[in-house]
Amino acid sequence: MKEKVDFLTFFFIWADRMGWEVPDVHVRACHWLEHRGLLAVLRCFRGFGKSTLLAVYNAWCYYIDPTYRILHQGESNPTAYKTSRDTQNVLRNHPLTQGLLPDGTGTVEQWWVNGSNDARNASMYARGILSNVTSARASECQNDDVEASGNAQTPESREKMRYRLGEQTHILIPGGKKLFIGTPHTHKTIYDEIEALGADCLTIRMFQKEQRIDDAQGRQYSTKFRPEFVFTGIGKDAKLLDEGKDYRLEDGAIFFTVAPGCLVDLYAESSWPERFDRAEMLKRRRETRTIGEFDSQYQLHSTSVVDVRLDPEHLRAYEAQPNVVKANGEIRMMLGQKQIVSARAYWDCSLGKINSDASALSIILEDDAGNSYWHVAEGLTGEFAEFKDDKNGHITGGQVMQACALLRKYQIPMVYVENNGVGAFVPQLLRKAMKQERLYCAVREVTQTTNKNIRILNGIEGPLRSGVLWAHTSVLDGPLWDQMKEWNPEVRVQPDDFLESGANAILEAPVRIGKVVGDLVRIANGNVTHDWRPNGGVFEVSLETQS
Repeated sequence: MKEKVDFLTFFFIWADRMGWEVPDVHVRACHWLEHRGLLAVLRCFRGFGKSTLLAVYNAWCYYIDPTYRILHQGESNPTAYKTSRDTQNVLRNHPLTQGLLPDGTGTVEQWWVNGSNDARNASMYARGILSNVTSARASECQNDDVEASGNAQTPESREKMRYRLGEQTHILIPGGKKLFIGTPHTHKTIYDEIEALGADCLTIRMFQKEQRIDDAQGRQYSTKFRPEFVFTGIGKDAKLLDEGKDYRLEDGAIFFTVAPGCLVDLYAESSWPERFDRAEMLKRRRETRTIGEFDSQYQLHSTSVVDVRLDPEHLRAYEAQPNVVKANGEIRMMLGQKQIVSARAYWDCSLGKINSDASALSIILEDDAGNSYWHVAEGLTGEFAEFKDDKNGHITGGQVMQACALLRKYQIPMVYVENNGVGAFVPQLLRKAMKQERLYCAVREVTQTTNKNIRILNGIEGPLRSGVLWAHTSVLDGPLWDQMKEWNPEVRVQPDDFLESGANAILEAPVRIGKVVGDLVRIANGNVTHDWRPNGGVFEVSLETQS
């Protein structure tokens, strides 16, 4: 029997027939595809030609073993059929596979090669990832770009895709292979999850070296390498700067002729410089809508392809806990070295049932410099109140008692309770629980009528972009981070319960008068206060204009 050739040789024969110049990155990918482990992930930039490469690989598998069975799944049926059809084309025209594919047998969805010994399961079975393939059996399961923007932007769509992917575990024969190939479309990409399982991984980025200047307001910046591509901006306003005209490089630094005043990306060591030259990359940069899309599709970073309007990366983390102290006859709340001048909680009530929001309670602290500290973002659980079986209706547990514990722990003087829908009776229950617990905290009922997404933007976006919004590490470790990453202001129904409670708490900030010019206000009462807030009382100030 004539000895079979390896995949790289098989690919070179096909490339010669097609008139292709084979770049080094394809040589690397071919070698990896043949020698990879049973569970594998290939991340490669857009335009790499991965589906074309995969079709040649599939044909080689049948050339090596005609009994091999491949379940090929794409983002949808049509995309899966493209690779199936391309594999058929290679089998018909490759010099080493002549006669391997019989005429008129099967369809583009499923077909058999000569030598197949399984009449029930096709040599190639091509289906979209959301299609039902439960009864199939395969020697290899391929997932070609199954993660796309349409099925990766919400937790529900990702969960549905993962459920379908789980079927492949039962479809594979013992010792079968599983391959994931594509680009990430979300910060919670399936490729990271598979890699965490110990998969054999190969990642080929467009540029091997990269450096970002988020907001280049200056003219000089140090560089980690000598850049070959210097981009400013993204989308239609993107520019590719010219060395000697727009900038110069000197002693590990870049000197701009004029400060760009925007995002700047430095790149070097292109993976395929012959195909992706300066003109091609500028065209692609300008036709890419968001920087997240460019990062994910070309540099293969695990990030959303859409703009992250509320990027949690901009939250400033802290670990300190507030401490109420008495000094110089005054009670103060201190957060580290910062004096807190305002604090409040906002509770967006819910019973936490299926398809409903969490019952989210957020606590916001503020210092006299205008910084906001998102200290608590916690979901309360269970019934709103649990009662002891007695004539007094003593409250023994439930969400109101959990809220009381948080308010006492952080000495919060005011809590806003949203009374829309199921929360209509919560304020009364909370007041009862507070009275029972001897907790001195004001409860203010709130009925929200404005658009939720607008409120979220109004509350969070300004402080976030201004750099005055901080978040405790416990908040960052909870569900808030993912909600911010995935939040889309154009989507009406999405996970946003903690975002909403935090935004509303920020929006309820009181207007404070730090200093009074002249002698407008005299506080004459001598009452003793136990309030840690500076000038903690409430005063009405009337101003008269002299004619």
